[in-house]
Amino acid sequence: MKIVREEDQVIQQVKRIHMIGIGGSGMCPLAEILHSKGYRLTGSDNNESDPLKRIKALGIPVYMGHRADNIGDAELVVYSAAIAASNPELIAAKEKGIPTMERSHLLGALTRQFDNVIGVCGTHGKTTVTSIITQILILNKCDPTAVIGGKLPLIGSNGIAGGSQTMVCESCEFVDTFLQMSPDIAVLLNIDNDHLDYFKTMENLTLSFHKFLAMSRLAYYNGDDALAHQAAEGISADRVTFGFGQENDYRAENVVSGKFGFAFDVVKNGETLARLEMHIPGRHNVLNGLAAFAVCYDLGVEPAGIKAAIERFTGAGRRFEFLGEYGGFTLADDYAHHPTEIAATLSAAKELRYDRVIVVFQPFTFSRTALLKEKFIKALSLADKVILTPIMGSREVNTYGIKSEDLAARLPDAVVIDGFENVADAVMKTAKAGDIVITMGGGDIYKAAHIIQNRFGEKA
Repeated sequence: MKIVREEDQVIQQVKRIHMIGIGGSGMCPLAEILHSKGYRLTGSDNNESDPLKRIKALGIPVYMGHRADNIGDAELVVYSAAIAASNPELIAAKEKGIPTMERSHLLGALTRQFDNVIGVCGTHGKTTVTSIITQILILNKCDPTAVIGGKLPLIGSNGIAGGSQTMVCESCEFVDTFLQMSPDIAVLLNIDNDHLDYFKTMENLTLSFHKFLAMSRLAYYNGDDALAHQAAEGISADRVTFGFGQENDYRAENVVSGKFGFAFDVVKNGETLARLEMHIPGRHNVLNGLAAFAVCYDLGVEPAGIKAAIERFTGAGRRFEFLGEYGGFTLADDYAHHPTEIAATLSAAKELRYDRVIVVFQPFTFSRTALLKEKFIKALSLADKVILTPIMGSREVNTYGIKSEDLAARLPDAVVIDGFENVADAVMKTAKAGDIVITMGGGDIYKAAHIIQNRFGEKA
């Protein structure tokens, strides 16, 4: 039984909600869900974006810029983690005594309005697996609601408001935000050393995942991952494992490299259920596809329907997203911002047999770059050439004395370039026909890729 929290009661009592930063990738799907449930919404944002266009198309009034009077007659004001305490709309809400709620608390409250919530967690692969499960359920007419950390091409959005009682949610461990949720089915992909500026130790990080799994009635986890095993210890939920090892409930067998990614058999209890061909590169995506298959098969989706949906999946936005061919070289964009993710993406690119793999990497947060410096150097060394930008600090102050030049000095063919226009110049001078260029990072490095695209568009 799901425990009712204070925010649940607030959501049940109000009908008029104002959302600060409504065009954000995390806020947009929540706005769609609330709108579908009959709430009267308004929102504000500083920047035009595709998610914001989607919100406006629903008829939701959106104010550009943040002003105190934007909140109008709202009974609740919702804000994303990126909104500062000094925001005039947030201040006005508090002065008027209007309840305020951070996005993760709203998401948590919404999960308690659905009977079957699938929460996908793990250090790597959350967006991909959430996207694949959502695509399988949509194409097999299960009509799910979904909240995804990246754009799913099938729906052109980060989420969708469905009509069933099934909800699929990307569940992020950062500052324990996923513990606001109430998953019925939990999926744990892996545990790696990230967000240690908050968790401090791997034991604390693993404990957080344990708490998430413990809230579920059915937990799927990577049976090849020792820390995932540790996180699952002592939970009362039924447990299902997936992986390459023979001891797993769902196994990937007869794995071979295919034209677009790896192909493999899905085996359960000695029975081969399907042979899947992933259309996203990288061996790590075998486990991502296997996890999604296991969850949907146990929900009652036919293997043929799962196979067809998976083989139509070509990636979520910014997850090894191919942007096109320009001047003979291939341009791709990827969200990888942790050494394990970087190594996986670059290894996958190497398997595709391009002449050279050129990575344009924007380090994201000073703490991560400092704590994992040696691992970043090792992962980036897989590329044939590395272009680095200055570190994007995001929420942090550089108390670590770390800079991108510290990485570049240890890499054989690396430069640090400031400014996305300058990065685009360097790529266009360096890349040759037959190369692949991957812009990579958790910040806004994708803008450099867009500049390259636009320049070639101007030449056409």
